Amino acid sequence: MTAEKYLRPEVIRQVGRLDLRAKFIVEGFLSGLHASPFHGFSVEFSEHRKYTAGDNISDVDWNVYAKTDRFYIKKFQAETNLTGYLVMDLNRSMGYTYRQELTKFDYSICLAAALCYLMIHQQDPCGLLTFDRRIRNSLAPKTKRKHLYDVLSLLARLKPEGETDIAGSLAQVAALLRHASLVMLFSDLLAEPEPVLEALYRLRHAGHDVILFHILDEAEVRFPFEGMVELEEPERHDRVALDADGFRRDYLSEVEAFRALYRRLCQAG
Repeated sequence: MTAEKYLRPEVIRQVGRLDLRAKFIVEGFLSGLHASPFHGFSVEFSEHRKYTAGDNISDVDWNVYAKTDRFYIKKFQAETNLTGYLVMDLNRSMGYTYRQELTKFDYSICLAAALCYLMIHQQDPCGLLTFDRRIRNSLAPKTKRKHLYDVLSLLARLKPEGETDIAGSLAQVAALLRHASLVMLFSDLLAEPEPVLEALYRLRHAGHDVILFHILDEAEVRFPFEGMVELEEPERHDRVALDADGFRRDYLSEVEAFRALYRRLCQAG
């Protein structure tokens, strides 16, 4: 698959509709939302307020005074840039698909490519980090158009082939980040949850915003198998034979609990 195929119009439209603004972004991400909560000198006008003693007279809006015979101060909002990092899990299990055209990894790359496109289009620097048991690739955040093609070129070459250490790799990611950033993690999270959640908490505690894309295949969520089946563990290739009909109920219960844990704790911030 070429890099351009990951920038499918329908994927970009879907990402554009994601409600990233309210839940995850403090200082803006999509078009027109670069408003800092801090007032300062900037080109973006915010609002007027009445003049009070101690205000700088140079901030008075004399056009408003001429119309109302009252003193009003111009307030502005500072433009800010948000630095984003796409963080891709190269775990072998990400290469799985039951019957879809895209594997979990292909789907992750489609999302990552679209987000990178949106950020660079918005003049927000976007970087890329990949990991299995440690960080494997690193592209520093940039806003230049050429950087988009550098990111897409690397994304198109990636393959999910290794074993993974999500928590340890996220600790490496945290050590690399020098400024408050938006960390966008793409993973199936098929690991013990507690160390991963602790690593995510550390990122949040360090002042970073985190968006977690928990990507699972439909078969992993619904378990559509019937009768006797043989399943293979993707990292170590261990195989187990089991009665799918007898196993389904317990499996679905465990998977829903697993997903609900991340959903609950991530929503709690």
